[in-house]
Amino acid sequence: MQKTLFKKYFSICVSLILISISILGIVLMMFSSQYIRQEKYDTLVTTLDKSISKIESENREIILNDSIEVNQYLKVLGDITKSEIFVYNKNSSKAVYCTEQSPCTHTIEDIDETILDRIDKSEVYKETGTLSNLYSEKYFTVGKAVKNSSGDVIGYVFASMEVSRHFDSFLKEMFKMFVISALSVFLVVMIIINFVTHEMVKPLRDMSEAAKEFGKGNFSKRLPVERLDEIGQLAMSMNNMAESLSILENMRRSFISNVSHELKTPMTTIGGFIDGILDGTIPKEKHKQYLRIVSDEVKRLSRVVRSMLNLAQIEAGEMKLNPEKVDMIDTICQTLFNLEHQIENKHLEIRGLDREKVYVEADPDLIHQVIYNLVENAIKFSNEGGYIEFNFTKNASNYLIGVKNSGEGLSREEIPRVFDRFYKTDRSRGLDKNGVGLGLYIVHSIINLHGGEIIVKSVKGEYCEFLFSLPASKQSSKLKKLVEKDN
Repeated sequence: MQKTLFKKYFSICVSLILISISILGIVLMMFSSQYIRQEKYDTLVTTLDKSISKIESENREIILNDSIEVNQYLKVLGDITKSEIFVYNKNSSKAVYCTEQSPCTHTIEDIDETILDRIDKSEVYKETGTLSNLYSEKYFTVGKAVKNSSGDVIGYVFASMEVSRHFDSFLKEMFKMFVISALSVFLVVMIIINFVTHEMVKPLRDMSEAAKEFGKGNFSKRLPVERLDEIGQLAMSMNNMAESLSILENMRRSFISNVSHELKTPMTTIGGFIDGILDGTIPKEKHKQYLRIVSDEVKRLSRVVRSMLNLAQIEAGEMKLNPEKVDMIDTICQTLFNLEHQIENKHLEIRGLDREKVYVEADPDLIHQVIYNLVENAIKFSNEGGYIEFNFTKNASNYLIGVKNSGEGLSREEIPRVFDRFYKTDRSRGLDKNGVGLGLYIVHSIINLHGGEIIVKSVKGEYCEFLFSLPASKQSSKLKKLVEKDN
């Protein structure tokens, strides 16, 4: 079964909380154990000090033999502190007094000599154990020596508390309180984590559903952006992506539709005329006329395919520039010479070429294609007896070049779309029978490839002008500076 992000996040949080509670419990029990152990030792040491003080307030030698007053005092002190106190005379084998039973059966031989030696050498002896197997269970025990006025050890006093009675019970209660508190906190935190995790994962689920819709080609779905954190930014990015994909999808559909139309029309014409010639529908004397039409349609198909290949290279970034020094005046003149027949048919006036040479840094073949497309369009849409004008303006390190023609021009609605793929105005569809609507788009792409820009200006019923920028030739700039310096 697939483990969802909600389950993963919830499991991680639960695991971390359980580990944290466990570590906290262990540390708490360790410190509590240390604290209660130290507190019991402090109580026993205080009990010893009071016992020895009572003994020292009387005659030590007599008290260590026996004393009803001291015995009563130690019994009361043992009851108050809930400890067992017993006193040894160093010179006697039996204990002088013990609170656990009377008469006392302990002997000094019951205590390991190493313990007595340690008491002789140090102030206080402490242990958690059976005191040389004197007890059957573990006890907190402290021992201290009783000295005479000369500083010699004449006896020993021990005080003990049962571990299980004073220590284990405390830890059990402490552990019980901790478990109840931890479970209560754990349940509350689980409810909170469940709610928070659900709220955190919900936007991701919405994004997953939206992504599925995008995968199906439905780019209309949008995600609500209700936060400004990383998830909110991701939602905005997905909305922007959907918008871009929607635009690209519309462009793709339009592209396919236009390409299909542009290819279908000439292919239908070619197929129809060829079939007519083969089956005899078209008379033999008209074969040449219809084959010429077929030839024109084949050329049109060739132009479409060539334009599509150029477009594919540009958009894939595979078209490489080979920039060199190009004379724009010479390039324009060559283009005008190639289109001389069309220019003369419309009796067009050519303006703006009576000037010095204009050198730019560009790929000569691609720039020739730009000029050819712009001049060809200018000829097509110029009015009879009109003009085509070329303008050149040096601007910083660029040349701004304009191709202007008189005529009907473009409307405000048409201007923003002239560089779109396969776009043709209603008027151009009537005037340009052979065009495929890719020329200006390719021109725009080539100019951008050179790092320049292209815009269109038009006044309806007067003129239309395309302005594009290209980097000026560095060699020509240096030559101009030298000429100016010599003058």
